[in-house]
Amino acid sequence: MEVVIVPDSAAGGELIAEAMAGLLRQKPDALLGVATGSTPLPVYEALAAKVRAGEADTSRARVCQLDEYVGLPAGHPESYRSVVLREVVEPLGLSEDAFLGPDGTAEDVAVACLAYDRALAEAGGVDLQLLGIGTDGHIGFNEPCSSLASRTRIKTLTEQTRVDNARFFDGDIGQVPHHVITQGIGTILEARHVVLLATGEAKADAVALAVEGPLSALVPASALQLHPHATVVVDEAAAASLKLADYFRATYAAKPSWQGI
Repeated sequence: MEVVIVPDSAAGGELIAEAMAGLLRQKPDALLGVATGSTPLPVYEALAAKVRAGEADTSRARVCQLDEYVGLPAGHPESYRSVVLREVVEPLGLSEDAFLGPDGTAEDVAVACLAYDRALAEAGGVDLQLLGIGTDGHIGFNEPCSSLASRTRIKTLTEQTRVDNARFFDGDIGQVPHHVITQGIGTILEARHVVLLATGEAKADAVALAVEGPLSALVPASALQLHPHATVVVDEAAAASLKLADYFRATYAAKPSWQGI
C-alpha cells in the first residue's frame, strides 16, 4: 500500500486525475470505477479539465458504479446512477452506453447483485477503482464487520452513514434509504488498481486504522492492505493521525517520477 500526503483536496484530485489520464493513454477503453459523495468531486473536475485541454482522451473510456441505493425511483436526483451521470458521465463527454451500474429498482435485488458482478467480469474487470472512506472505515457501503471476501450484495446502512448522507437529501434523514446495493470487498479487491481518497479531519482516525491498524472486518478499508496495487491519497487533515506520516512523505518524495501512483 502506498500512502501519498497532499496539501489539500484539489491537489489530491489533480494527482488521481493524472493517474486516470495516464491509464487511458495506455488503455483507451479502460473501465474506471467511480465513487460518489463530495470527496471525489475534485478528481472528476480535474479529469474533465484535462479532457477540455486535450490532455486526456475519454472517448473510449467506460465507467462503473461502486454502489446504488435500493428503492429510489429511476431518475431520482440522488440515486447514484443520476449522480454519476451528472458528475462524471456528462462532464467527460461519455454516453450512457459506456456506463455500468447495478439496478436498485429491481424486484429481485439478489439477482440484480449477481448480475452486476457478472457484468463487471464480462467487461474485463475494473482497471482503476476510486474509493472514499467513511468515518467508521467503510468502503463502498461495506459497513463494519462486512466479510472481507464479500461480493456485490444488498446491505443495510448504519445510522451513522444515513446521518452522514442526509446532507444530500436536504438534511432529512427520513429520506435516506435504509438499503443499498454495493460492490463487496472481494469484488473491490479484484480491481487492478485501487485508489482511496480521503480529505478532512473527520476521516483522520479511519485512515489511520485502515493504513496502520490490523487487518480487520471492523475496519473494512483495512482490506486494502491485501491489494497488490493500492494507493491511499490523503490531505494533511486526513493524515493527522498517521504515526508514519513522515515516512510516507519521504518515500513519496524519493519515488521515481516514471512510476506514477
